[in-house]
Amino acid sequence: MQFVKSDQRIVAVDWLRGIVMILMALDHASWFFNEQRIFADSVLLYEPGTHFAADQFFTRWITHICAPTFLFLAGVSIAISHVQRQQQGINHEIIDRELLWRGAFIALLDIVLFSWIGGKPVLQVLYAIGISMMLMVYLQRLGSAMVVGLAIAIIVGGEWLLMMWWQPGGQVPFWLALTFAPDLGETYTILYPALPWLGMMMLGWVLGSYWMYVSPALIMRCGWFALTLFVVLRGFDGYGNMFMHLEGNTLVDWLHVSKYPPSLAYTLLELGLMAILLSLLMRLESFLSYINPNGPVLIFGQTALFFYLAHFGVLVLLKLFFERGSLEQTYPISLLALIILYPVCRIYRSLKWRYPQTLLRFL
Repeated sequence: MQFVKSDQRIVAVDWLRGIVMILMALDHASWFFNEQRIFADSVLLYEPGTHFAADQFFTRWITHICAPTFLFLAGVSIAISHVQRQQQGINHEIIDRELLWRGAFIALLDIVLFSWIGGKPVLQVLYAIGISMMLMVYLQRLGSAMVVGLAIAIIVGGEWLLMMWWQPGGQVPFWLALTFAPDLGETYTILYPALPWLGMMMLGWVLGSYWMYVSPALIMRCGWFALTLFVVLRGFDGYGNMFMHLEGNTLVDWLHVSKYPPSLAYTLLELGLMAILLSLLMRLESFLSYINPNGPVLIFGQTALFFYLAHFGVLVLLKLFFERGSLEQTYPISLLALIILYPVCRIYRSLKWRYPQTLLRFL
């Protein structure tokens, strides 16, 4: 399949990834410096009847798109990279082995590094991404029709499967915490059970497999279709809301959905918004290609994993100079963190592109 040159990146994908990296940095700056930060995106974390300040709620809500976009675009990149490397004459075994190693490396960052920092096992988004990558080595052999069918089954049927073994607040078997149900226990914390997020990566892989045939208009229609289903599902307020039911008819009530674990409503909302944004960026791709290739959004999008690791270090450094306080200080601190990260990520990208066969390729 000849649709992307072996040395060419897809600008729209890099831009979208860069945008969500910036939003992620805002959310984590809020975590570090905002005393009133909202973290109630699950029936395990939310107390019914709680009223949220709109500025706090939307500062948190706009970052909900990050994790689904990471997983979905990782799937797109796996499919496109596979074709590019085949064009370079690399055989399937080497491609699969490197994907397996990359997935293991990413998952171990959570299992080892962030667990050590947290003082207990902590499995977050890197665990979900890494495990999903490893599973994609085998799942992609099933073919596009089977993969999309399984992805829809996981995303649509996940709540039904979960309800067979789990009630909010009850005991969570370790195997279930790794796969479907989050566990915020004292011994370990699993915020991102792998399988719901795997479903998002699988959908991305299918899109990447047919990238040359997919128009921005089709992606836009898929986005609006997902948002329409979200409105219907949220309006009926039953299955698909993962116990996070409507408590009123305000915009905040409608958008306050379960991320931990991701409900069907959450998934439709975030992937729908992501598809619309991706479609717009694809339409603008010829224009974006002429924008400075060393611009911050593109740099961050092309160094996503390095950015993820480095931004925590920058935020820890900034704690030496700033105390936790109001939301108002979160935004300028986020901007300061991005300004610091920009030259660091630019230097890293240069090194990674100069030495593509070194360990730098895993970041």
